[in-house]
Amino acid sequence: MNYLSKINSTIGFFSIALLVNAASVNLACAQNPVETKPTTADFKPAFDGQTRAKGVKTTTPIKIEVINSSLQSPWGLSIMPDGRFLISQKHGTMVILEADGTTSKTIEGLPEVNAEGQGGLLDNTLDPNFAKNRMVYWTFSEPQDDGTILLAVVKGKLSDDETSIEDQKIIYRATPSYKGKLQYGSRIVFDKNGNLFVSTGERSGADIRVQAQQLDSSLGKVVHITPDGKAVPNGPFAGKANARPEIYAYGFRNPDGFAINPQTGDLWEAEFGPKGGDEVNIIKPGKNYGWPVITYGTEYSGKMVGDGITQKAGMEQPIYYWNPSISPGCMAFYESDKIPEWKGNLFMGALGGQHIARLLIKNNKVVGEERLLADKGERFRDMAQGKDGALYTVTDGGKLYKISKK
Repeated sequence: MNYLSKINSTIGFFSIALLVNAASVNLACAQNPVETKPTTADFKPAFDGQTRAKGVKTTTPIKIEVINSSLQSPWGLSIMPDGRFLISQKHGTMVILEADGTTSKTIEGLPEVNAEGQGGLLDNTLDPNFAKNRMVYWTFSEPQDDGTILLAVVKGKLSDDETSIEDQKIIYRATPSYKGKLQYGSRIVFDKNGNLFVSTGERSGADIRVQAQQLDSSLGKVVHITPDGKAVPNGPFAGKANARPEIYAYGFRNPDGFAINPQTGDLWEAEFGPKGGDEVNIIKPGKNYGWPVITYGTEYSGKMVGDGITQKAGMEQPIYYWNPSISPGCMAFYESDKIPEWKGNLFMGALGGQHIARLLIKNNKVVGEERLLADKGERFRDMAQGKDGALYTVTDGGKLYKISKK
């Protein structure tokens, strides 16, 4: 080998070494979990990958835009058939925005809400046949004559001029009512047959949260009802003594995220846990999801919840959990081809965590996690994929964000 060949060989060797080292560094960075803070308690996951999945990073250039910044405490976000937005606002109104985010219509004349604490005008969703029947469904915290409050589900028809909802009818009430002003749950999702899944919170108080385990109570449940508010026939507890026939699953604290996985048809839920212990669950009929018996979190005081256990026979494990909390307020699956690497991913809006969590799903397991918009300082309350393949999200600060391919 001549002198020049030796130099070229040496340069080639170091080039390969540098590339290998760079790849190793990138791989190591990709594998580090995004969560680095210590847990609130020394709980061990039930299986590998149940928490702190490897970190991943979107490689597609992304464009972040605020297309409306004048919303009033938005809570629910629905995409209309023509690409516009129907947004419910905590203090009792809805607004319709054009596809570019400009405000078009304000809808008033809705039922009185108790907007204290976590109450108010909450989720909204459109009937699967909205283009023909113009039916809207929503949830709100309904004040009672005795000073208590309950979660109610309402339906009505959007007027032709889009400034009111006609023929409003409360179709379901999650009873018993309670004096507290926290943890209503309240998300609505339609199943493939046109029936509704509704999530209900256990209302937070130590004197009532045990009802999440009781089948004669609507609190801390996923209920399955028809568009008229009746129990869907042949539910898992139909005909069972001292059980409400509309109950589909139970044992929830504050189920604030709700979505059907379009690839599998499964119902997924995000659980707003205590101090630590936020969860992602796949909801199956008749199953018990454990609260307040098992949890990966603690009381806000730092004390254990109940016996301080995370597993018990007959109770479901979350497929994923966070400790410390991110406070998940919503979820949406991304199904567009606009950003191919996101297709099939689950996106979750974090309230206290102030970011959007992107979760990679494989065989119903979380195999990667990314945090987006963490520099915005926003509490992300609801989100949906638009007709244009962009991801849209509303924040407690009154903004509507558009996240799209650059």
